Amino acid sequence: MIEVKNLTKRYGNFLALNNLSFTVNKGEIFGFLGPNGAGKTTTIKIMVGLLKPTSGEVRINGIDIHRNPVVKRDIGFIPDFPYLYEKLTAKEFLKFVAGLYNVNTNGLENKIYELLSLFSIESWENELIEGFSHGMKQRLVMSSALIHNPNVLIIDEPMVGLDPRAARLAKDIFKNLAKKGVTVFLSTHSLEVVEEVSSRIAIIQDGKIIATGTLKELQEKAGDNLFKLEKLFLKLTED
Repeated sequence: MIEVKNLTKRYGNFLALNNLSFTVNKGEIFGFLGPNGAGKTTTIKIMVGLLKPTSGEVRINGIDIHRNPVVKRDIGFIPDFPYLYEKLTAKEFLKFVAGLYNVNTNGLENKIYELLSLFSIESWENELIEGFSHGMKQRLVMSSALIHNPNVLIIDEPMVGLDPRAARLAKDIFKNLAKKGVTVFLSTHSLEVVEEVSSRIAIIQDGKIIATGTLKELQEKAGDNLFKLEKLFLKLTED
């Protein structure tokens, strides 16, 4: 599970995050929404250990990620842009990432093929990544995030560059992972994706959580049980 407690981040006089607190439970898909500049990226960078908070803490499975960074081995991270070594083949890249996480080499070949097949790029396993489309690169990054069987998955804008079929595939994979007990934190501008797959939702604005709960609970907060998530988001961030 993920526990974010009193998270604050300052850049000089600018307060990027203001005392954020939320919990993501085991086997839950937690949608994280907010306007541009609200603090989503800063939150994610702190959660995966790329940025230190000014104060507060992030605990992954009960362990403070900044005091005990080894807990990062429990995290799979899918960034908004597929950073890859493009002179490697897809298979070579997954072997490289597996090595970073000390994945047991026994059965690794099968694991790689299973992941590439899961994301429908197995026929490209021996092709250089530089020849991949953006969508294929994104699917390869998703594969690499799962190579070490993480129990926490942190995702930033996963649908960028994916065609409708690949987007459908990704959503199904996230839901199946949650059913298996993986904790999924999903940050995106795609309200339809959050509405479809998330069990709970948090909305951040100006570095603060302004609403959190199930879709029904957010509807009650907005005072209209018929509101779709798009209208809820616009009303809550406007207010």
